[in-house]
Amino acid sequence: MYALPQHPPDRAALGRSAGTGGSAEEVTPCGPTTPCTHGHFCDEHFGLCLPTRPAGQYCRRDTHCAHGLLCTFGKCQQPVPHGQEGARCQRDEDCGPGGCCARRHGEMLCQQRLELGQSCHVPPGGLAFSINQVCPCQAGLVCRASPPPRE
Repeated sequence: MYALPQHPPDRAALGRSAGTGGSAEEVTPCGPTTPCTHGHFCDEHFGLCLPTRPAGQYCRRDTHCAHGLLCTFGKCQQPVPHGQEGARCQRDEDCGPGGCCARRHGEMLCQQRLELGQSCHVPPGGLAFSINQVCPCQAGLVCRASPPPRE
């Protein structure tokens, strides 16, 4: 078994200023029985309360982001309104008309159903299929293999 080296989080990640004399926030320990105060999240790796992150900053979970933001594709972002393309979903009914709920980069998001002429190839499985899914065609359309273009 390989062991990764453990490095303490840098000063910026802890919410401390890199220079001296700045008003640094005190870092407190946290865990399952000792939650963090409002505006902070528990970094489970280091067991420390860290400030929540603003839009555009890297994250792993929604709780790492400031109030009102979601962790999408690894960055804190404003949520997409419910039912619109790019909004989080659990089933097709969560998406607006002409939409479906499918995986994009591992996240279940509302996407548009395929239009005439769009590629509807579905990989046979593996990583590409488990990370990204293709919506079915719009009503009245079917997915068919097309002959390769002639030169």
